[in-house]
Amino acid sequence: MAKLTKETFIESLKEMNIKEVMELVEAMKEEFGIDPSAVAVAAAPVAEAAEAKSEVNITLKGDGGQKVNVIKVVKEVLGLGLMEAKKMVDSIPVVLKENVKVSEAEEIKAKLEAAGAEVVLG
Repeated sequence: MAKLTKETFIESLKEMNIKEVMELVEAMKEEFGIDPSAVAVAAAPVAEAAEAKSEVNITLKGDGGQKVNVIKVVKEVLGLGLMEAKKMVDSIPVVLKENVKVSEAEEIKAKLEAAGAEVVLG
């Protein structure tokens, strides 16, 4: 069966009368065990929780003219060999580490910035 797109689903809803829509809502309650009308109410807290991330990516945006110092810190914080660290710094902008706890990411960012790097967490 082909996947139903959001647009196709909405167009189908537009063609239904109110009784058919209510039957659809009841069928969704039975099939998935949730009330579709409650999804909109529950979506707001979920969106707020997504904004307060617990994990971030560390992206190196620039070396600030301190390439050697930045390579040393990248080597240290990621546990890489010298050549691997150099390749990463040469690839700016580059994601150094993904899904890092915010506290750890802040520490790594501070070390990199102290070496002259431009770092973005996101």
